[in-house]
Order: sequence, then structure tokens, then C-alpha cells
Amino acid sequence: MTSGLRAASVPAVELKVSTRSHVGHTVMTIVGEIDLYTAPGLQAEFTRLLQESPTTYVVIDMSGVEFCDSTGMNVLLSALKRLRERGGTLELAAPRPAVRKILQVTGLDSVFTVHDAVPEKLLTAKPQV
Repeated sequence: MTSGLRAASVPAVELKVSTRSHVGHTVMTIVGEIDLYTAPGLQAEFTRLLQESPTTYVVIDMSGVEFCDSTGMNVLLSALKRLRERGGTLELAAPRPAVRKILQVTGLDSVFTVHDAVPEKLLTAKPQV
């Protein structure tokens, strides 16, 4: 007798992170979901960025982030803390409504500077060579 049960397939959750370093700042673009499974990869990207770059001003373009749980928020807070330790700051840009709501409910919208979009002056800056 065979069972009618089939193994459920869970789609792999991906998080894509790209960075554009410019003189004086870095724009980090994140696409996907930031959660328990993807947060370690994001943490590793922040660690790499902070080790390889003297940047003190990071703006995270969150327009492609569909979901962010408390694990993801903790990664962002950790990155903010590390940047502040070197005299810098981390700002968030273009969070989707669901992510913005989490920032508001947790009070993190008063901890981070949150922009409606990536500031234009950062998008048009010349890349660091």
C-alpha cells in the first residue's frame, strides 16, 4: 500500500546583496527576504564590507526586500552599531510597506534614518576606483 503523502517542496529563499562603493559612501542593495535563514549571509556581507572598505556612510536600498523578521532587524542594528563605532552611520531607503510597518511597530524607525528612496545624490556619485 502506498501513502498518498508527498514530500512538500519548500522553495529556496534567496537573498541577493550587491554593493556600490563611492567616495565617502556605499549603497547596498538587498533583494529577497531577510529572515532566520538568510540573515547569516547578510551579516557576512556587512562584515566583508566593513573589513574591505573604509566607508563610514552606508545606505541600504530595501526596495527589493519583501520581508524582514526580527533576525534581519538584528543584523541591521548590528551593522549600525559597528558603523557608529567607526564614526559612521547606516540609513535605510525605500522599504516596502510591510517592512516599514515592522520598523514603525518596533520603534526602529526612530533609530534608523529612513528615506522614501535612495537619495539622488548617492545614485549619481562617481564609483570609487
